[in-house]
Amino acid sequence: MNRRIIPCLDTKAGRVVKGTNFVNLRDCGDPVELASLYNKEGADELVLLNLGGPKDQDIMVELVRRAREQISIPLTVGGGIGSTSAMEKFLSAGADKVSISSAAVANPELIAAGSRSFGKEAIVVAIDAKQTGPDSWEVYTHGGTKATGLQVRQWAEEVAGLGAGEILLTSMDRDGTNRGYDNDLNRAVAQAIELPLIASGGAGTLEHLAQGAEWASGLLAASMFHFGHYTIRQAKEYLKAQGIEVGL
Repeated sequence: MNRRIIPCLDTKAGRVVKGTNFVNLRDCGDPVELASLYNKEGADELVLLNLGGPKDQDIMVELVRRAREQISIPLTVGGGIGSTSAMEKFLSAGADKVSISSAAVANPELIAAGSRSFGKEAIVVAIDAKQTGPDSWEVYTHGGTKATGLQVRQWAEEVAGLGAGEILLTSMDRDGTNRGYDNDLNRAVAQAIELPLIASGGAGTLEHLAQGAEWASGLLAASMFHFGHYTIRQAKEYLKAQGIEVGL
């Protein structure tokens, strides 16, 4: 199975931003320019996430349209999507998949409704996880600000049963730290479900990508690409050298 290199563009007010542990955001550039660059470099997919809330939703729709004109690879968009009509708006604008998180926890039936309406492959459920003890993680929503009481593994299993096509799993403890993915978390979820898993939160070196590939088919990263530490090409060449299959 090929591992996918997936740059993540967190956006606010139409700009790409990046923080640490979900806070202290700093500007990283224009999302459409970065999307075009990563497409040319050989990224397998892109994730475009809205951190600005409902007020930025129209901006996001326009960003999706503009990005689709520049890129040929699959595009996932998320952040503040709370209905099948919102899903349709983004899919019609050019997104291939929609990612839901807080809305899925509040209304799990939304996962099933989206899967029925647009196909399982179009529905990604994002899970923001915070470690609460040894081999234990809790689901957080609303940009990592609200604890839900849900255990990550149980929620992942429920999500899979409701018709999600993929899980985007972010370690809040590792986000933006460049300390590597939480592979204990990735292992726990990968062993609980049969869905494709995207690992997110903490990738800072090429070795981190290789470590994440043990459990995840999608390797999401932001800082290491946005700030020019590595290119997509370097990442793929490194993984191939480690005997890990990647896309062309």
